[in-house]
Amino acid sequence: MSSPAPLLVVDTPSLLYRAFFALPSSIKGLDGRPVNGLLGCANLILQVVEAHDPRAVVLCNGAEAAHYRTAAFAGYHAAREPMPEKLVWQWEQAPAFYERFGWIHHASEDLEADDLLGAYASVEREAGGRTLLFTGDRDMFQCVDAQTTVLFPGGKDGPSVVDVAEVRRRYGIEPAQVPDFIALRGDPSDGLPGAKGVGEKGAAALLAEHSDLETLIDLAARDAATDSRSLKPRVRTALREQADELRAFRHIATLQPVAVTRPPDTPTRFAEAAEAAREFGMARLADRLAAWRA
Repeated sequence: MSSPAPLLVVDTPSLLYRAFFALPSSIKGLDGRPVNGLLGCANLILQVVEAHDPRAVVLCNGAEAAHYRTAAFAGYHAAREPMPEKLVWQWEQAPAFYERFGWIHHASEDLEADDLLGAYASVEREAGGRTLLFTGDRDMFQCVDAQTTVLFPGGKDGPSVVDVAEVRRRYGIEPAQVPDFIALRGDPSDGLPGAKGVGEKGAAALLAEHSDLETLIDLAARDAATDSRSLKPRVRTALREQADELRAFRHIATLQPVAVTRPPDTPTRFAEAAEAAREFGMARLADRLAAWRA
């Protein structure tokens, strides 16, 4: 007996940016505006639709830097460049364009796209379904379990499949430990420095032995009080001096609970998608979609 079709949930900002920088801005629509991001993102999603035949596709968008994260640490996303000018118009067109494919669009002004992705994975899990999270954000590895898989873009033959075993292979930790791992290791893309002198291998080793950040902070305090040596002096000092900061990093890395409605089965509308693609001057994509429908 075949398993039910999965729900595909897409990190729209992640894929739009990736597509925009992967394809030249000389790819333009009928009005002369660049459409490289829109086209590339559509192709990435369609590749997954073809491979996995999802029961529905949900595209998530949100704030660049959610208030609860910048309030926890002012340096969060502080060094990120503004959106490229040639992407701005494409970004604005994306919701209406992709909705014509039959893909559901969900945006939040207060939360980030990753919070929405996690919420959809949770509601699908509760209903006994499976979820594919299509994202280039490694923070989302915290959602991985028997019913939730991350599709990480950039593979030669399509996105890489990140399941529980792959999280263990890559980082030596369990998916649920990802927020603690990020707090200790840091995350340059988000502007999080991590614990001084720990690094990726050190963070993995600490969590393999002591399970979570709070346990490590408590252990560092006991070591200092009893002059024991459960932790290396450098690590103990970092955990003691940065305790509150590391807790903030973990809070930032942890997805926030969001109430979402489980979407109904919604197949891709290839005929309407072909019309939309043709209106944007994407002739090859339009032909491909029309042939797919046939």
